[in-house]
Amino acid sequence: QVQLVESGGGLVQAGGSLRLSCAASGRTFFFYAMGWFRQTPGKEREFVAAVNWPGDSTYAADSVKGRFTISRDNAKNTVYLQMNSLKPEDTAIYYCASRRGGATKKGNEYEYWGQGTQVTVSS
Repeated sequence: QVQLVESGGGLVQAGGSLRLSCAASGRTFFFYAMGWFRQTPGKEREFVAAVNWPGDSTYAADSVKGRFTISRDNAKNTVYLQMNSLKPEDTAIYYCASRRGGATKKGNEYEYWGQGTQVTVSS
């Protein structure tokens, strides 16, 4: 079992930045790909970014490319999502997820999920 705890969400003005963190505990962090997803009420969960093990390949949705960066610190069992140039449409609950194996954009292929952290971007 892997437990994931997100932090770093909050309220920020458009154009600002936030860094989300996701701390993993329980079973080993090793060999697990990590992903970030987001969801707003009434909409389907949306892929944001993913990173493979050990962190040399990353993937990002077109909507966030050039603004968001995913990274991982394997010594700290933590994955990050640096979000710059935030827009009101980035407002959502952001979820961290993990899976043993390669990174994927498909949420249903992730085994473990965190509880989410709210990000609100004001215009």
